[in-house]
Amino acid sequence: MWDFSTALLENFLGQHSLYFMFASAFFSATVLPGNSEIVFLALAAKIQLTATHYFSTPMLELLAVATIGNTLGSFTSYWLGKWLPSLEIQQQQNAKVRWVLSKFSRYGTFFLLFSWLPIVGDLLCAVAGWLRLNSWRCLFYILIGKALRYLFLLSLVIGYTFL
Repeated sequence: MWDFSTALLENFLGQHSLYFMFASAFFSATVLPGNSEIVFLALAAKIQLTATHYFSTPMLELLAVATIGNTLGSFTSYWLGKWLPSLEIQQQQNAKVRWVLSKFSRYGTFFLLFSWLPIVGDLLCAVAGWLRLNSWRCLFYILIGKALRYLFLLSLVIGYTFL
């Protein structure tokens, strides 16, 4: 029975791995818990072991799906922040909130390149929405930050299989 269920699970994940990657990446970028890095590394290692060259079509598809899913998850946090009522920034008493707001006022949407950071990245996206920063610029910098994150993870897989 164990062999049958294991084979069934492997078959299911093999056929639907990109859907699984998208869901994991999307939920990891929202306030829900997720482990998109682990899923990405596992799927990338599996692809890399059977690939004839480093950037095969399945690897690029995995990279694109993970980046898009994680970007859309962060953009969901941005829109949730946009629904929050606008408050006067000068009235904030909390030092941490003042620090984040000062960084956004200094760097603007460019600060969203750090949206890939665990826990803090979700808050950065929500704060960008709360501050009503330009949606398209926010989306652009979130996308670049997420793509760099998954490219870094991919370099770990390629470096490991190269050794």
